[in-house]
Amino acid sequence: MPEPLPAELAAALDATRQRRGPFGESMTYFAETTSTNDIAATLAATGAREGTTVIAGAQTAGRGRLGRTWFSPPGAGLYMSIVLRSRAAAPFVTLAAGVVVADGVRAATGLPLELKWPNDVVTSGARGPAPRRKIAGILAEASSSADGLDYVVLGVGVNLTPAAYPREIADRASCIELELGRPVDAGAIVGEVLGTLASWWPSLTAGDGTELLRRWRTLSPSASGAAVECESGAGRVQGITAGIDGSGALLVRVGDRIERIVAGQVVWK
Repeated sequence: MPEPLPAELAAALDATRQRRGPFGESMTYFAETTSTNDIAATLAATGAREGTTVIAGAQTAGRGRLGRTWFSPPGAGLYMSIVLRSRAAAPFVTLAAGVVVADGVRAATGLPLELKWPNDVVTSGARGPAPRRKIAGILAEASSSADGLDYVVLGVGVNLTPAAYPREIADRASCIELELGRPVDAGAIVGEVLGTLASWWPSLTAGDGTELLRRWRTLSPSASGAAVECESGAGRVQGITAGIDGSGALLVRVGDRIERIVAGQVVWK
């Protein structure tokens, strides 16, 4: 069952009310639930308006891309899902979410983050050659009918504090507190992420992703010049990233041709 919003979240939402537009105006909070995306989808299917937000302190069935489990233990992260209804904005939602989370976290904490295609928010490479570690992940799930898109549920998981990560992700994950060396205010992150989303929403709902794509490219140095292995129409290929196109597809140079990657797993070398 939903619970009262914690004081720090309520205070942050109140402080950012003028910048958030509809995002977070309808808020449901759980100390623990199965999946915030599932709860938000249920609300969306029964008429919840755009901007309806579900937040949990833990998830027992959190998930990421490609059917992976999203590690969501109590006290370690922030798990949030937002109902979106704009058909014009839908093609940009996944890339927009990366920009929104990276810039929202930086505004709230000062921590610089980068993006790794298509939807990983990772530590900056500014401190040397150490591999970039994942700080947050994004999962956008759409529902359509015969009339077209009904809604998109945008799920965001942010690692806030140290946790005993499963072995398969322990060498690739980090958290904001560890990177900063000090405690973090979860409420401030919620407020800034929702406020940043609101700042992009007018252009995206007008179908204009030009500035968003420009910002995404700035935040993702690995999208150009990085060695990768991925699935393409030609099968499993190895190549060098060559940016993203106007629809957000990753471009990979394989020999003398460019492969356009729109989905699937990309392994960064």
